[in-house]
Amino acid sequence: MKVEQARLDDPDVRALIAYHQRDMHRISPPGTSWALDIAGLSGPDTTVLGAWYGAALMGIGAMKRLGNDSVELKSMRTLPDHLGKGVAKAILEELLQICRNEGFSRVSLETGTSEEFLPAITLYRRRGFMPGDAFSQYENGPHNQCYHLDLAD
Repeated sequence: MKVEQARLDDPDVRALIAYHQRDMHRISPPGTSWALDIAGLSGPDTTVLGAWYGAALMGIGAMKRLGNDSVELKSMRTLPDHLGKGVAKAILEELLQICRNEGFSRVSLETGTSEEFLPAITLYRRRGFMPGDAFSQYENGPHNQCYHLDLAD
């Protein structure tokens, strides 16, 4: 598996981003999904990584720089055929390394609370993310929750 920066003009990357956004809207009550489209993942403050096995895209993940010392994880998604292969973990580790290299001290994310989100929550908790206060435009509630990782620890 190779994890590297993804090109947003790559048709496979675009298709996976669209799939992720559709699925998040499908499993989330109206008004509770914050999955970004191509435009939302574009720009100098956002880095999108992909994981490939040969020419096959296996998954994506992104980080959006929020300020001088914090970053948000976005659009973490593994294609169904590649679940259980360590794709999300590999992407997460590469994103965290970028955060450390750029001097960020806090990584935050927002995720859902339903059963479909348990594998992601388990990954984040194992990596040291802890539930915490809402940030940015999010609110913690029955369908959304926020997690944070202090990179100084």
